[in-house]
Amino acid sequence: DEAKGMAVGEAEDRSAAIAKALTTADDKTAAFIQALSDDAVKVKDDKVFVIKDDKGFDPVTGAEVPVPEDAEDVINNNYMRGELDTALATLSLFSPDDRARAAAVQALLKDPSESRLPLVEKALAAEKNDAIRDQLELARAAALLNSEDKTRRITAAKLLESSRSANTRLLLNERLTIEEDAEVKAQLSASLKVVSESLAWGERLGQLFSGISLGSVLLLVALGLAITYGLMGVINMAHGELMMIGAYATYVTQGLFQRYLPESMFGWYLAAAVPVSFLAAALVGAALERSVIRFLYGRPLETLLATWGISLMLMQAVRTIFGAQNVGVENPAWMSGGLQVLPSLALPWNRVLIVVFAMAVLLGVGFLIGRTRLGLFVRGVTQNRPIASCMGVNTARIDTYAFALGSG
Repeated sequence: DEAKGMAVGEAEDRSAAIAKALTTADDKTAAFIQALSDDAVKVKDDKVFVIKDDKGFDPVTGAEVPVPEDAEDVINNNYMRGELDTALATLSLFSPDDRARAAAVQALLKDPSESRLPLVEKALAAEKNDAIRDQLELARAAALLNSEDKTRRITAAKLLESSRSANTRLLLNERLTIEEDAEVKAQLSASLKVVSESLAWGERLGQLFSGISLGSVLLLVALGLAITYGLMGVINMAHGELMMIGAYATYVTQGLFQRYLPESMFGWYLAAAVPVSFLAAALVGAALERSVIRFLYGRPLETLLATWGISLMLMQAVRTIFGAQNVGVENPAWMSGGLQVLPSLALPWNRVLIVVFAMAVLLGVGFLIGRTRLGLFVRGVTQNRPIASCMGVNTARIDTYAFALGSG
């Protein structure tokens, strides 16, 4: 009868039967709900059949049974598919894995229902993880938000203030539009204001972090220009193409790791690509300085035109070697995911790494220019080339080093 109730009838009746079955769910119940979700259930009169490998099985005993030719498929509309997906997720509330239980609670928060309260209460009684218990309390409050009891609705609205998630704001808004009791509406409005303000702060901080992470990329590019133009006075129109050389060096490094090294080593390709891309761009920059820029110091217009022509040559060379289509590099597995700072603010690990890397490069270049012998020579040559040469500094070599550093 339980299987029939979940498979036959109106969507609301089937949903109620599924919610009731979840309160005493076992492996057979989970398997039957999964079969319903997979469209692997047929019915004939009062009989329900689970289809697997073109064979019929009894959902209660698991024994193989013949399936009548005129048995009909159980049809699930979009509403029922959502109910089945939520039911499958909530079955993980009693999983030994903390992540699975946390995901199940999130599924309950997205689709709260008072019919699932017994299941939530049962999970609360068994839960040992404090963080998951807090989320279960919120799931319980979300379910009580549609209770017929006025006091329960007010209590639920107060509890949901601490959720601070977009789903909670949506739930409160939906309830506020249909609520008739003035006292409950006042509490819903107050809770909605608290949640909205919290989400607004998360959005502002997210925009700030996005600006910082994007600015870090521009900082890395501008740092090279600060050396070639700020220190050396060279207008390098090919600077973007030198960045392109470094990017394609990363792409080649990724390809070499994929082709010649074990799959377990792929996550380290980015660490190898950092020095490889720097050296590739620096060597091209050094060759450019030695062959062209060296003869154009003090002539900014000729330098601009020459480097612009070189930029066109580099672009065409890359098109010839790699093709005109864009190529991509994959994020290593350890850069996937992010840091959940607030319910409405997650910082992706790849962007966090970009910011950290940019700061490290900035500090490294600052130390190199301001605290090392090479930096002293670079500053001396750029400030007064004749005197630096008289002091024994090989100005031509320093020019090459500085331009290579700015290019890399």
